[in-house]
Amino acid sequence: MAPPRSGPAANLPKSHAERTPHTPMRPMWFCRADGQHWPCGEARLRLKAEFEDNTAGLTIYLAGLYYEAAKDLYHLNPHDGPNPTDLFARFVGWGPHRRPAIEAPKAAGGS
Repeated sequence: MAPPRSGPAANLPKSHAERTPHTPMRPMWFCRADGQHWPCGEARLRLKAEFEDNTAGLTIYLAGLYYEAAKDLYHLNPHDGPNPTDLFARFVGWGPHRRPAIEAPKAAGGS
């Protein structure tokens, strides 16, 4: 006797694992899931959660992505590439913030 054939696929919403991930579509550096500039808000949240206990690692990872994105984006448009300051803010500037190595002096006469 032959085994039964599988029936029709369930009509259920996609699980979290089946959704398009918020990863960069290179070399344009747009999010695969929502089409925003990558890293989009969701990608930033996920990266912060993934590197929760490793802020130095997140900073190094973001700096590497900044380098790769600059290389890709300038290669695509060498005459009118992205502004380096804006690109830095997009890739690195939102990441973990550190306090200054030296505390700012207190204002004289202030209470």
